Amino acid sequence: MTHKQAFDHVRTVVDDFVAPVCEAFVTILYQDDDILLINKPSGLLSLSGKNPLNWDSVHYRLLHGQAGLTPAFPDAKLPHRLDFGTSGIMLVGLNAHSAQHLNQQFQARSIEKRYIAMLEGWLADDQGQIRAPIAKDKSCFPRVKICHSTGKVAVSAYRVLQRLEQPQRSLVEFTPLTGRTHQLRIHSLDIGHPILGCDLYNSQQSERLAERLLLHASELYFNHPTSGEPLQGQCACPF
Repeated sequence: MTHKQAFDHVRTVVDDFVAPVCEAFVTILYQDDDILLINKPSGLLSLSGKNPLNWDSVHYRLLHGQAGLTPAFPDAKLPHRLDFGTSGIMLVGLNAHSAQHLNQQFQARSIEKRYIAMLEGWLADDQGQIRAPIAKDKSCFPRVKICHSTGKVAVSAYRVLQRLEQPQRSLVEFTPLTGRTHQLRIHSLDIGHPILGCDLYNSQQSERLAERLLLHASELYFNHPTSGEPLQGQCACPF
């Protein structure tokens, strides 16, 4: 393969993933004139994909409503998203002003996010930080990689909530201090304790130990885009 052929191969990588049907629903945790806090189920895209088969998503359901469950929000925008397999709390802007204000908070990293995850094995320390720079892995889309030469700074704080037996697992609360793609998943793998059920960053057995990715967005701390009031959103972990 010539250099140009290799470049063209990387440039034309196509994501042929087709999401299975998600039978679970998006539920509303909080609503006012400007924002929604919702609970996203695992196995649902945040945004509809480029593949026309991947039309179903959180955004699509918000725009069109869920029959008998939630109304349509025709101006809904997603200032942040969760990975396909991740469940939990998401913040939605219901108009252009609120979405822009929330986007600014996310960009300024003034919004604090917390996650619950079930990791393979027992972590040695009860709490700590994982510091490992993350870069795109152009040869293995959609994965990212740890790269100390080209990666961007990535920091994840963790706290062990419980250590479980048979098999050994650790229930962990994560607070990402940066917002890199797949950060918690690749950081967990990097320290030798991958998140159970993860299809991209796993050990020989960690993916098989759960039917879904055991990663859940549990809390958000932010300022209301209109009133400026500090708010906390919570979403109970299902595992």
